[in-house]
Amino acid sequence: MARLPRLVVPYQPHHIIQRGHDGQLVFRDTADHTVFLDWLKEGAKRFKVAIHAYVLMPDHIHLLATPVDGDGLARMMQWVGRYYVPYINQKYRRSGTLWQGRYKATVLDAERYLLPCSRYIELNPVRNGLVGSALDYPWSSYMHHIGAKPDPLITDHSVYWALGNTPFDREIAYKLQAEQSLGQAEVEAISQATLKGWALGAEEYKSGLEKQVSRRVSPAKRGRPVKKKDESASSEDGAGSNTVE
Repeated sequence: MARLPRLVVPYQPHHIIQRGHDGQLVFRDTADHTVFLDWLKEGAKRFKVAIHAYVLMPDHIHLLATPVDGDGLARMMQWVGRYYVPYINQKYRRSGTLWQGRYKATVLDAERYLLPCSRYIELNPVRNGLVGSALDYPWSSYMHHIGAKPDPLITDHSVYWALGNTPFDREIAYKLQAEQSLGQAEVEAISQATLKGWALGAEEYKSGLEKQVSRRVSPAKRGRPVKKKDESASSEDGAGSNTVE
């Protein structure tokens, strides 16, 4: 079966994962992280993509981003790679690809999943045992969201703004949420939706999205469809009965 095109919906947030080829390191020192973030900031501005959250792991990246059109995400990722990959190859005297194929992405229901996805991204270093607290990892948007260090790369989403009436209120509310670990079910839902490219949200959200984009946004249900009972047989079986259901 042919692979469906990547699902990208303008003005909807998307979770993006891109991994290093064969698990190789894509960031080795401070300069690598800084250079990548500088190009990501420029690429996001150039292609009109709002970055809401990110983390740079040693061998992969996570982004939470909203594009204004159907091409912005892909063009941003390609543009950043066009500069970053040659930089890495020259610096470390290597050649060939740096990334493992196409980046993975899912569109998600902002009201239900934007904040959990943001926390999923920023707590990734903790889940992977790199640090004991998200506060100890410098290469994510966590410090921005709790007010410890403003990050010019980040565009706060309206769902984040709804956490409080003042910056202090929002930062405290976000920090309290982040201190509550995501459940394993939430982690799996976000991870699997992103890796498989299916939309993440309630059934009502996915149903509305399918109408908007005129394509499937979630996997088809397994098994044979339930056959309807023959209407004529039903009439005969119910003849003479006064029961009303």
